[in-house]
Amino acid sequence: MSPLSSPTLSTLPGKLRNRLPTQMRRTIPVYLVCVTLFILVFRAQVLPAPQHQSSLLKRQAPQKHLGGAEEASQPTDFPKKIWQSWKVDPLNFEKRDFDTARTWTTKNPGHRYEVLTDHNDVVYVEEKFGPQGFNRPDIVEFYRTVNATIIKADLLRYMIMYAEGGVYADIDVEALKPVDRFIPARYNAADIDMVIGVEIDQPEFRDHSILGPKSMSFCQWTFMCRPRLPVMLQLVENIMSWLSDIAAKQNVAVSEVALDFDEVIGGTGPSAFTAAVLKEMNKHVGSGAKITWDAFHAIDESTVVSRVLVLDVEKFAAGQGHSDSGNHNARGALVKHHYHASNWPSKHPRFSHPAYGEVEHCNWDPVCVKQWDDDVAAWKALSQTEQNKILEAREQEHNFGLDLGGKEHEKAQALERLTEAVRRQEEEARKLAEGGGVPLADGNDPGQAAPHAFPAEPLSPPLQLPPAPAPAPEPRGLFLPGPFPQQPEPLVFPAAQF
Repeated sequence: MSPLSSPTLSTLPGKLRNRLPTQMRRTIPVYLVCVTLFILVFRAQVLPAPQHQSSLLKRQAPQKHLGGAEEASQPTDFPKKIWQSWKVDPLNFEKRDFDTARTWTTKNPGHRYEVLTDHNDVVYVEEKFGPQGFNRPDIVEFYRTVNATIIKADLLRYMIMYAEGGVYADIDVEALKPVDRFIPARYNAADIDMVIGVEIDQPEFRDHSILGPKSMSFCQWTFMCRPRLPVMLQLVENIMSWLSDIAAKQNVAVSEVALDFDEVIGGTGPSAFTAAVLKEMNKHVGSGAKITWDAFHAIDESTVVSRVLVLDVEKFAAGQGHSDSGNHNARGALVKHHYHASNWPSKHPRFSHPAYGEVEHCNWDPVCVKQWDDDVAAWKALSQTEQNKILEAREQEHNFGLDLGGKEHEKAQALERLTEAVRRQEEEARKLAEGGGVPLADGNDPGQAAPHAFPAEPLSPPLQLPPAPAPAPEPRGLFLPGPFPQQPEPLVFPAAQF
């Protein structure tokens, strides 16, 4: 072998090194780096990266914001859904309920309309809050346990609004305007998560022992919201805690709890609804500031606070006879509450004084309420004998009212008979005139009877109305309650107020 020749290498790498040009050997590391970077970029952009379970749960959890939706890309429009609940499905509605419910579909043809009934409400709750939904078995079990229909009504409306969003309306609420009118044109729907209206605005009674807790409240027989609002779920949890505490105090099961009217209003109804909304509003204001009912007292137009649009009382609660609510013929009225589905107070009675009845009969009239308060205060200072005399006088008033009512009924019946008799007389005269029984004038002589005329039968004399009874003298010093509209039971379920 020549001493100038290259030495023979026995290893493979050595052979390759001898066969590859020197420049190519120098660029191999660069090639390897480029290939590695390409693979890393490809995996990052094409292949999904594994996610930890806790990060998924965190993404799915609803945001703790009154107007916060689950996703960052919250749609600007509210869900086009209208929800009601009743004993039966719409195919079995009575005409009264059917006519009222139809106003919602007629005025909102682009909205989905659904009614939950006594037969499918539990199925709905299990679907939305069971393992395949929000996985809240405590809520499902609690709903199954509750027997009080008004409590289930309120629970269900809050659960529907949390799960689905849209518009909720009691079965006896008539739509006067389309849902699109709920948000005035000057507002951007994307900046609003909930639409509610004032119901009772009588803050002058805030210190009244009975009326105070319910003297300032938002309406919950009609409202609109986006799904997954924390305030809706908070209401459900508040009710669960509140009712469980009452059951413990009464030493009974939740299904056997006895509640009066004010407990229902404060625990699940408008007062509870209002307290929860105000609390949620205050979570999103600056330190030191506090939102109270004063921000909504006597408002003449709507206002947005913490992404909640609060409408003036005329919008959802017109025609109440208090709170300066106007009437349903007003241009701004959006719905009309008929109160015909309202028998729940019969199962949860208000406080009724033995002599002066319920202060709610005053319907927030200041003079009437003061008279009731004065009478009740004076009652406490009376002897048993004096109290018995007042009770006897009240009993006489009651009996006289029944007797007067009976006579008024008789008078109405007599008037109805008289009207019918006059109608028959006019009908008989018309038929006889057309058929020749009443002398018809010959063409040239209007006063001459037609030769074929039959003698007209004598008309029956008009009925005489009985004289109206003289009005009874008004007893002095006694409270006479005035009329008060019955309140609604939004939903009715087996064993959704002022």
